[in-house]
This record gives sequence, C-alpha cells and structure tokens, in this order.
Amino acid sequence: MKEKLLGEILLEYRMITEAQLDEALAKQKGSGGEFKLGAVLLSLGYLKEPELQRAFDQYEKRQKFAEILINYKLVTEEELDLAYEMSLDEHISIFRVLLNLDFLNFESLAKAISIHSGLPFIHLSGKMPDIKTGLAKSIIALGVGERKMVPVTIEGRIITIAMSRPLEQKELLRLEDHLNLKVETVIAPEDEIIKTQLFFSVTAAPEPTQVAARASKTTIRDSIQKIVAGEIEAPEFEQESHFVQEIDSLLAKLVNKIIYDAWTKRASDIHIEPAMGKEDITVRMRIDGCCEVYEKLPYRYKYSIPSRLKIMADLDISEKRKPQDGKIVFKKFGPADIELRLATMPTVGGMEDVVLRILNNSDPVEYKNLGLTERNLREFDKAIHQPYGLILVVGPTGSGKTTTLHSAIATINSPKVKIWTVEDPVEITQPGLRQVQVNNRIGLTFATTLRSFLRLDPDVIMVGEMRDEETAAIAVEASLTGHLVFSTLHTNSAPETLTRLLEMGIDPFGFSDSLLCILAQRLTRRLCDKCKEKYTPDDDEWNALVNEYGAKEFVLLGIKRDSVVLARAKGCEYCNSSGYRGRLGIHELQSISDSLKNSIKVRASTDIIRELAIEEGMTTLKQDGIMKVMQGLTDIHEIRRVCIK
Repeated sequence: MKEKLLGEILLEYRMITEAQLDEALAKQKGSGGEFKLGAVLLSLGYLKEPELQRAFDQYEKRQKFAEILINYKLVTEEELDLAYEMSLDEHISIFRVLLNLDFLNFESLAKAISIHSGLPFIHLSGKMPDIKTGLAKSIIALGVGERKMVPVTIEGRIITIAMSRPLEQKELLRLEDHLNLKVETVIAPEDEIIKTQLFFSVTAAPEPTQVAARASKTTIRDSIQKIVAGEIEAPEFEQESHFVQEIDSLLAKLVNKIIYDAWTKRASDIHIEPAMGKEDITVRMRIDGCCEVYEKLPYRYKYSIPSRLKIMADLDISEKRKPQDGKIVFKKFGPADIELRLATMPTVGGMEDVVLRILNNSDPVEYKNLGLTERNLREFDKAIHQPYGLILVVGPTGSGKTTTLHSAIATINSPKVKIWTVEDPVEITQPGLRQVQVNNRIGLTFATTLRSFLRLDPDVIMVGEMRDEETAAIAVEASLTGHLVFSTLHTNSAPETLTRLLEMGIDPFGFSDSLLCILAQRLTRRLCDKCKEKYTPDDDEWNALVNEYGAKEFVLLGIKRDSVVLARAKGCEYCNSSGYRGRLGIHELQSISDSLKNSIKVRASTDIIRELAIEEGMTTLKQDGIMKVMQGLTDIHEIRRVCIK
C-alpha cells in the first residue's frame, strides 16, 4: 500500500486547502528543500503546531531523530552508536553527548531538532529584543535543564519564543496561561539563546541545573573551609553589581552549602550577619528554636553573599538602603527541594543583614501527635467539630500555630466540606483545601481575601493571621453567619487574647457569642531520646516544681513523688551534642463557657478572666510544661525559657 504524503493527509482532514498546499510546496521548492513541508506551512500561518502534531501522530509520519541525523548526513552511524552508548553510561541526554563529542555544533543540532519537531529554525540577531525586562526574565526562568528559552518578538497578543528544545503541547498551554499571551515557538541554537539572555542580565538562567549538578555531586560534600580555601580574591567593597557574577561559581558553592547544611540540620532560619571593617561574617542558624553559630566567614564576602542571595530571589542587588523581601526556589540552584523566604535589612556601616526562613512545604502533623493533654484534646476536638464559630490559636511567631491549625483542619477535611484558607505564606498543603497566598503588593490582603471567601460558599475558613480590626471583624462576622472559622493571633496567653480583641475594637457581644475556644501554645526543645539521662529529683528540685505548678492545683493531680522520674540533657552525636532534638508543644486551652461570655461582655480584666478559666479547668502554659517535664519529655530549664508564669 502506497504511504500517504503529508500534504495528502492534511487535505484529507481539511486542515489546509489545495491552494495553500500549492503555495507551501512552491516555497519549499524555492528554498532548495531546506525546510520540510510542515515547517513551511507553520511559517505561512496555514497550520498551528498542535494541528501538525496531530497529523504526524495519526499516521506516524514523524521521522525519528536518529534517522534525521543519518539522512541529513549530520553524523555517521558509528558516531551515533557511540553517542547513544555514552548517553546511557553517563546518564545524560543524547543531545549533550553529541555536543560534547563535537559530532554536532549548536547550529546543526538546532536544525535537526527543527526538522524533527516541525518548528521553524531561526538565527538570533545578537541584538537585544524589544521585550520588557520583567517579561523576559520570567520566560527565561521557565527554561530549565536541556531547554532554554528567550523571547524574540511580541506583536499584540502574540509572542514568539526561541527555545533549544520544543515544548510538549500541555507545556505550551501552561506557558500561554502563565503569560496570558498566544505563544508561537521557534528553534534556535542554544549558544545564541544564552548570548541573548545575557542582554537581560540574567546570568543565572543557563546555570541552575549545572550548579545543582555540581552541588549534589561534589560541593555539598565539601566543608565550608574547603570551599573558602579555593576562594577568588574579592575586593573589600563591591565596585559594581557585576562583581557577583564574576565569582558566581564560588559563591554558588558557598551559599548552596550554607542552605543545604541548614536544611539537613533541621534549622528554621539562617542569619547572615556581616560586620563593619575586617570582622568576620557570622552565620547563625535557628535550630529547635535556639540560635547557634554555624560558621565564621571571611569579611571579603560581606557584600557578595547578600548580593548572591538577592540574585537567587530575583531582587535588586543595587538597592542597599531599603529592606527587601523575596522567595528562593532552591531546587533551581541546589539538590534540596525547598523554598526559602528571604528578608534583607540595612545595618550600620553600610552593611546588610540577610535572614532566610526555610519553608518546609510538607504534610500536616498528625492530630494525635500535637501533644495535647487528655482534657485539652477533648475540648479542642469538640470545638473543631462544631458547625460554626470561631477558633483561635495564639502565641508568638514560630510557635507552631499554623501547624496546629492544619492538623485540626485535616481531621475535618472531607469531600463534603468546602474549606478555604488564606495564608502568608502557604507552608503546608493538603488535598481538598483551596489555599490562597496573600500578596500585599497587589492588594490581596487577609481582609480582602476573607471578604471574598464569604461569596465562595465555604463551610470552613482558615485565616492565617488576624492582624487588624478589619480582618478580625470579618472573621467574627463569618463565624456568626454559619461558618467555622480558624485563625491565629499574636498574644502571650489565652486570657490575654480576649483583652487584645477588645482593644482592637471588636464588638464584645458579637465575638463572645461566636468564640468557641482559644488555644495558646509554645514550642520547647525536646530532650534527645538517644542520650537523655533519667534521674530521681531531690527535695529542692521537687519542691520547686510543685511550687511553680501551684501547690493547691498540684494536689488535685494526685501525682505521687515516687512515681516521677525526670530526665536531663546529656549530648551525643545524634543531637549534635546539645542534648535536645526536635520540639514539643505545650498548650493552654480556654473553652468559652457562659460565665466567660458574660465576663467578655462586661469587658472584665485579664486577671479575672484567667482566674475564671482556671476554675473551669484550664491548665496554664507553664503547668502543661511542668506536666511534660514529669513525663521526661523535656526539662524545667526549657519550660522557664519559654513561659513567664
């Protein structure tokens, strides 16, 4: 059976007319056969790439890439066999092997890819395209690995993008959605794309995967001392913004090592603290809630390290007078799939401090592992299963409030319940939740998002933080109109939260009726299970524990002294000789009874509300902590560190 030609296939499916086919064949002939018919039809605008792809797929007419290389005499069969063998051995693409062995240059490879994909081949002019820098940067950043991109032209709502490898159809659709533009793609030599990218000063665009590969194989195993030992001499002041690019490889190793070590050490924050003069840079990490000195770096890097971090976060490296904040997607630069929130702050002497918060995008902690006592668990569980009302989790920054909220929401998350969350940032994700990231720059605040939620038919709403009166008022309104609302607040204890809400101007009659419970919490370091030393307390230590708990309340616990075995920190390799590993929650849960509602309505003082809550069974933060000390989970020094009374 005679195999149909591409033109016949397209005519049969009425994708083109005979006149269009004749014009394309004439143009193909005029080019001396350099372009395939499919590429000519695309250039004339008679076909779109998806239509051509469907025609190829239907009749399996697309030539294999290897056949193109042989048929066009770009490589010999022996060279191709060798390249395939090396590709398998080295675990790298056939494209890269052909380039590394000089069997193909960038231009011939691009032409072969053009023929294989049916996309037009072009040479880039070497001039800066007339494209806005912000748009160009976003497109360049999308090109990763073997595929590199750069915009070429934009006319109305159509943008032409040159790339070294073609996009799949679903990737093309995602790109169009991302840019909100119609995208036409062409193939260009990779070296020409990289040169064009440099016009936009995006030196990191071609590097991320190369840097990541180096980091994962060698750099991460090196120590900071080894990396610094091979340093390039840096000036004592930053002469120009391009300096950071000149030693990019060294800085990439140094910064990647710091971030990777912080991640492996389970640190929550990294502090880069340059000093004036020739004092070393201090790098500290917050591990299990406490800052520890990680390393001292040579003063020569006091300008270049902040600049490198700014480049990774796509910030302005020339702006050193104002604070900046951004986000780093570390998998572009190193081997760990994590995100970091970066904040800079100008300090005395023209220095800049940088703080990185490691955002662990993870699953919620299991509800039963929150560490709630039997009474607190019972009361909290009762509240989260109510059909409507307001539940608050309070405490200072970094006390695990969001973790607790997500764990609670996970227990009621089901296909029958519509749950919306607004957070800043979104650190924990769950299937079934509709989650929104706050963006203050465009006016997407907690208040505006929460107001919009009320029109989206929610059952449950989670507000990352009630920062102002407007947000708090809308949250109370939502809880009074049939929604279960979860939120957080920065207060020291559960009773103080009620006073804080009244000070914010919230109507006491409204929120007293809507409020279900307030859970205050802290995180304290947990004793290392591998090395903690158990012991029996002496009289002085026992009496101190009883007095700090409250002698009258302690009697009601019915705990016998001879049944209590305490534990203390010792230190081993597993806990980095600190004696502590991991963190533990201590809690204070205040259920809102009728008597407490009446106290709120008359604006009772914090002390009166606290006494009433304790009478009704509330255990204070310190009392909950002392109970965990008596269970051997932590020690009294940690409880005193995070609790006042």
